[in-house]
Amino acid sequence: MAERRVVVTGIGTINPLGNNIEEYFSNLEKGVSGAAPITHFDAEKFKTRFACEVKDYDPAQYFDRKEVRKYDLFTQYALIAATQAVEDAAFDFEKLDKEQVGVIWASGIGGLKSFFDECIGYAEGGMTPRFSPFFIPRMISDIAAGFISMKYGFMGPNYCTVSACASSNHGLIAAFDAIRYGKADVIVTGGSEAAVNEPSVGGFNSMQALSTRNDDPAHASRPFDKDRDGFVVGEGAGALVLEELEHAKARGAKIYCEFVGGGESADAHHFTAPHPEGVGAMKAMRDAIKDAGIQPQDIDYVNVHGTSTPLGDIAELKAVKGVLGDHVYEANISSTKSMTGHLLGATGAVEALACIMAITKGIVPPTINCAELDPEIDPKLNLTLDKPQHREVKCALSNTFGFGGHNATVIFRKF
Repeated sequence: MAERRVVVTGIGTINPLGNNIEEYFSNLEKGVSGAAPITHFDAEKFKTRFACEVKDYDPAQYFDRKEVRKYDLFTQYALIAATQAVEDAAFDFEKLDKEQVGVIWASGIGGLKSFFDECIGYAEGGMTPRFSPFFIPRMISDIAAGFISMKYGFMGPNYCTVSACASSNHGLIAAFDAIRYGKADVIVTGGSEAAVNEPSVGGFNSMQALSTRNDDPAHASRPFDKDRDGFVVGEGAGALVLEELEHAKARGAKIYCEFVGGGESADAHHFTAPHPEGVGAMKAMRDAIKDAGIQPQDIDYVNVHGTSTPLGDIAELKAVKGVLGDHVYEANISSTKSMTGHLLGATGAVEALACIMAITKGIVPPTINCAELDPEIDPKLNLTLDKPQHREVKCALSNTFGFGGHNATVIFRKF
């Protein structure tokens, strides 16, 4: 069958820079850091004592007490972002065929806090093991997709993609494919993560993956800087409503942009380190460009994975240069993780929204905190340092890479 075109008709988020799209876009443009001392738990004994947490969050503003008992924090964030996106898409629910609407949601870890709390309760529980009846459904990564579908009665494809920090982009690509190949007319997609907790911070600390710049959290996430010392863990969710073009036009939907391509690959190299030459990353980008039916020179903005790790930043920029060639000097590149921190399985969705901002507003968000460029990085690259750049963005590409060597790239185009 002929491939169908796919557009974005709704967006939503809750993340360290804002609890809705307006706040997020405003703080992206301003170059605000979301990093601050951890409040979710007492981190005094940890090597890293700061993170990019969602600010001013009160679940009672969104859910009643019974609902909160059922939802791990990653599910709460998912429902909030998805609700914003669905409301933004402005469906007429009397006319919407809910059998043709699906939910494909991502989370790299799922309900880690719920799992941790239940294990602590068991260890302290004495002779009789006691577990909450909500333990398993709170923990499993697919439950967010299930709860979103239940809220609206969406009966189309429904599942979770899990590929560490590439999870959201894999979910976006799966949603894109489901629509263009006729398995659904609409997919609510995105990702959520709530990993600012003891096992997450402790585990990443043991790997020496996190920054330990405890005296200066706001400047700790510093992609491309010669003194970067690891990523800053973040939390939250991003949601997009993807819709078949003719379906969207028939109901007079607002269209943000078009989703035109996705590429996926494996490094097949190391379980945590990227391929030093970015071979897998290059394949994902090239496949996404081919899938989109465009040329490398059509890419105006690259939202890099850019986690602020010593190995990852250099390998990725090598890969971007390898794919874009000389055009790389005409394109803008930035890492919004310098502001949001690393949202793990949610990062692709939140960064897709940054690409949508660049396309719809003509504002490329900056890379903050790069005081002195790593000497191994080409100084001629436009890394959009410190301040946003105003320019027309017709095509934006976004990379995500996950432990296990998982790579996923998505491309959005002005409609």
